Amino acid sequence: MLRAVDTSVLSLARSDNEPPLTIPRDPAREAARRELSKRMYHENDPSWFQRALNAFWDWVGKLFDAASSATPGGALGLVVVIAAIVLVVGALWWRLGTPHRGPVSSAALFDDRPRSAADHRAAAEAHAVQGHWNQAVQERMRAIVRSLEERALLDVRPGRTADEAAAEAGRALPSHTDRLGSAARAFDDVTYGGRAATEQSYDRIAELDRDLERTKPVLANSTSGTKSTDSSRTADRNARRGAAE
Repeated sequence: MLRAVDTSVLSLARSDNEPPLTIPRDPAREAARRELSKRMYHENDPSWFQRALNAFWDWVGKLFDAASSATPGGALGLVVVIAAIVLVVGALWWRLGTPHRGPVSSAALFDDRPRSAADHRAAAEAHAVQGHWNQAVQERMRAIVRSLEERALLDVRPGRTADEAAAEAGRALPSHTDRLGSAARAFDDVTYGGRAATEQSYDRIAELDRDLERTKPVLANSTSGTKSTDSSRTADRNARRGAAE
């Protein structure tokens, strides 16, 4: 191309009646560069994206060739290895499911808007009707805790977590300790663990809420009073037995 342009430049530099001129090499090269820099010579050049894409596929091809040469069986062996890896990853994904974050129990159970237990129950039922089970589970658990606070079985404490509420409520309602713990874990799973609630999980929490409303708490005073009454009865029996002897 440079030689052709040099020839063109030399032919333009002379007339029909004059002998050919000899142009030094450097000016001829510069003239050729100026000629080749014109847009008409680059209309069909690939775009920068096409050049980058070609460079990428060249790199992939070199990488594949290098891997094929290092794998027993060449390209076929590499394909078999890749297929085996894909099958193993797919089997693990199918067996273990989508990875989830572990529940974080440090976040507060309630937000900054105080609502009654009846309000939380109504919100839970509204979400359940629409099939929004995550929100339904959250609101029903909040209804349980708010109801226990309204019954003075839990003190009103901002920042309480579901796990803390379940542990504290279990001391006043020992017959429901396990179910309270399960409800708190379900709340943490859907709120902080990225898991999806189901209709069955909501029904279990709603049933727990209804059962807690009908359950009488075991108070510490009544427990100590029962123990003192039993001790008095035992002392009376021992006194009668001693008098009879």
